[in-house]
Amino acid sequence: MLINHGVAVDPWTQGRVMSEDPEIHPTAVVRASDFGRYTYLGPRSYVAGTVMGDYGYAMGDNQIAHAVIGKFVNIATGARVNPPNHPTWRATHHHFTYRSRSYGLSLDDDAGIFKWRAEDQVEIGHDVWLGHNAIVMPGVKIGTGAAVGSGAVVTKDVPPFAIVVGVPARVLRFRVEPHVAERLQQIAWWDWSPQQIDAALADFRALGAEEFAEKYGS
Repeated sequence: MLINHGVAVDPWTQGRVMSEDPEIHPTAVVRASDFGRYTYLGPRSYVAGTVMGDYGYAMGDNQIAHAVIGKFVNIATGARVNPPNHPTWRATHHHFTYRSRSYGLSLDDDAGIFKWRAEDQVEIGHDVWLGHNAIVMPGVKIGTGAAVGSGAVVTKDVPPFAIVVGVPARVLRFRVEPHVAERLQQIAWWDWSPQQIDAALADFRALGAEEFAEKYGS
């Protein structure tokens, strides 16, 4: 935090207020994607064929392709979602077999490879956190409330509210007990209106997950 005349200032936002329109950094590239309200995409990022839910953000230097991302998802700098697989069954992995026109070759680009990649999409639930330089491999599903440690490589599905670390990623522990996880998913606060979230803001700050679930799950 920065200190400005005795007041703590967030070094990332500098006190600015986001709008309902997505904020896309001028150096980022977005293709065939949809961003929800209060979303942010940081510098030098590339996003293609992706849906990002309300309040999600990717801090920068991110590559995200063919993903369905829930609401309130936190993507740290350098994290990558769905890096493209290569056709390992062929004689070569190289681009020239499917990006043929780029190399001055006679055949059209291989649409089948790009269709295969697009169909092998990643699904990320609500309120997920991807740490710095984490990689989520094609076809993986990450459950709501999960956290992926910095540098982890996620090669298989992640249960809701799990914390996974390592290469390949493994479950370290769960953020909450199973009954709390179930209650939070029933509450589904990520679907609340902005007014409901604002009304509960003090409790989001002051209460632990179990206390929050007890109060709002009745």
